[in-house]
Amino acid sequence: MINIAMVEDDAELALVLTQYLAKFNIKVTNYEDPYLGLSALRMYDYDLVILDLTLPGMDGLDVCKEIVKNHDIPIIISSARSDLTDKVIALELGADDYLPKPYDPRELEVRIKSILRRYNHSINEKIKESLFVLNDDKKEITKNKTSLKLTAAEYEILSLLIKREGFVISREDIFENSNVLNSDYESSGSLAVIINRIRQKIEENPKQPKYFLTVRGMGYRFIQ
Repeated sequence: MINIAMVEDDAELALVLTQYLAKFNIKVTNYEDPYLGLSALRMYDYDLVILDLTLPGMDGLDVCKEIVKNHDIPIIISSARSDLTDKVIALELGADDYLPKPYDPRELEVRIKSILRRYNHSINEKIKESLFVLNDDKKEITKNKTSLKLTAAEYEILSLLIKREGFVISREDIFENSNVLNSDYESSGSLAVIINRIRQKIEENPKQPKYFLTVRGMGYRFIQ
């Protein structure tokens, strides 16, 4: 999976882009505060940064300068600022691309993959289609391009874990993000039953899962 840090104070736009890019095996973590974004780059490994220029507390060009100074990572500027000077300065500072708002999310997806192919050939393995692919519009999850036959509850749980691949998801998180499950499932232990059914459908050996893992005392993690 491709991991991207976005520094964007428009929460609505960030959500739209995050949900869209998730369909292409691209995980986006957005930081509305530029200082939080810079701190995150020091703590976590990302493959690329999507950077707005109009940010609270710190101009995006200064953020760009800091990223280029301290990190070897490609940057796409995503900005509504139409001044040619901003574009020139951003590219001179070291940004790899400049995408003026508004734009079609499909263009952003293509540019991300194009830059990563040029930037590091080893990233091509991440760009390849995942074993598991989520299509939220169709409410479908495929494994090796074959659609999984899932109930509504199974789909909700598995799609949540795919969207948050690599992170631990607690039982509480599952119930809070579900439109199908309720407290009755939690109290009756039915969640464990549903998870076992999912494992029967996606794992080669459900008793020794390698995709849908249990993290004792914390919850569940999905990896592929």
